[in-house]
Amino acid sequence: MAVSPPVCDFGWKAPDFTLPGTDGRDWSLGQVAGPKGTLIMFICNHCPYVQSVIDRIVRDAAALQALGIGVAAISANDAVEYPQDGFANMKAEALKHGFPFPYLYDESQAVAKAYGAACTPDFFGFNADLGLQYRGRLDSSGRQAAAPDARRELFEAMKQVAETGNGPREQTPSMGCSIKWKAA
Repeated sequence: MAVSPPVCDFGWKAPDFTLPGTDGRDWSLGQVAGPKGTLIMFICNHCPYVQSVIDRIVRDAAALQALGIGVAAISANDAVEYPQDGFANMKAEALKHGFPFPYLYDESQAVAKAYGAACTPDFFGFNADLGLQYRGRLDSSGRQAAAPDARRELFEAMKQVAETGNGPREQTPSMGCSIKWKAA
């Protein structure tokens, strides 16, 4: 079932974290943060919404990094119930797609809960002061990729954040598979 996150809570501060990456390093928010802003993406390996746009995510992340935006992706799905989202498979996914950003594992799901992540993909775009400025979608893609010339909403918003410190006031929420929470 498709889920959409709430609208952007402008200025909300990014919760700190330290998580293991598929590259063998532990990454903190401070290590990920860029001088002009930070993009934290909640994704996973098996979600058809993520898979339909993973190449666009990689493309836009690399372009944003060139503008001074730090980027990281976090997978928080329950890997017991969804083994394809386990850490070994995350490593393979990062290699397969040539992720130019750290791909982090939130096994406890504490970081996803702190961020209020709702779906995969869920994008959190912060300015240089780590105040939230974007909580929208990548583009008009859904379970299937949009046309190749679809407006690059995430890229445009984060470019604006890099240049002005502020995100667009009009944002369309992302849509995707719900985070696969562990049983209580």
